[in-house]
Amino acid sequence: MKLLRYGPAGRERPGMLDAQGRLRDLSGVIGHVTSEHLSDRALARLRKLDPASLPLVRGTPRLGVPYLGISKLVAIGLNYADHAAEAGLAAPSEPIVFLKATTCINGPCDDLVIPVGSTKTDWEVELGVVIGTKAQYVPEGTALDHVAGYCVVNDVSERNFQLERGGQWDRGKGCDTFGPIGPWLVTRDEVPDPQALDLWLDVNGEPMQRGSTRTMIFGVAHLVSYVSRFMTLLPGDIIATGTPPGVGMGRKPPRYLKPGDVVTLGVAGLGEQRQRVRAHG
Repeated sequence: MKLLRYGPAGRERPGMLDAQGRLRDLSGVIGHVTSEHLSDRALARLRKLDPASLPLVRGTPRLGVPYLGISKLVAIGLNYADHAAEAGLAAPSEPIVFLKATTCINGPCDDLVIPVGSTKTDWEVELGVVIGTKAQYVPEGTALDHVAGYCVVNDVSERNFQLERGGQWDRGKGCDTFGPIGPWLVTRDEVPDPQALDLWLDVNGEPMQRGSTRTMIFGVAHLVSYVSRFMTLLPGDIIATGTPPGVGMGRKPPRYLKPGDVVTLGVAGLGEQRQRVRAHG
């Protein structure tokens, strides 16, 4: 099942995709797609709906963040060995955990805004793991039972802010628009193996990132279990699981985003994002 929200910013309506990939309106069933709809029981109720019975949405409306109620956007650094190598850093012995400010969360195809003073705004396609039921000290063997589904995340990063001004990662990761999520939430029953997903990202049509979750250092189940030891994960929380090689920082010479660039990215089976880059103001 693929759940989403569509419409102008601040006035989105709930929706789902049917088997043909057409957008269906859910507003006659629920007011919004929220974190309350992410438990196994709530998803099972929605799964009983016949999408063909729901109104068909014409055209190509804007897509918002797929659901409401994200209390935390947790991110994992250097989780692909080849990405760590291109950054000139050793592969970590434990997951590197940081938080992206929830104010950075953005629709999947909304503009990506370069912040004031930025010189090194970079891209990072990632698999997002959406928590469906509260996770606290969960064992790895049952960690995926707490997952509602998966989505595409662009962990946009300003490398100067992140690495060259005191080493505080959060400062380079939480700028407005730096967390595009979507286009939809794909429930976990449609993703039988989260460690077998291809990821890609292009800038202006030029291939930049190509990778697979097969090469993660720490897999999804391990990450959910690990993070739950240090903070309680609530329904709706997202873990962005790291990025494969091909970021701008790792190119020779480095390449960063500039106004007018167009970033397109996706994860197999989870849809695609498209962001036009513009300057602040």
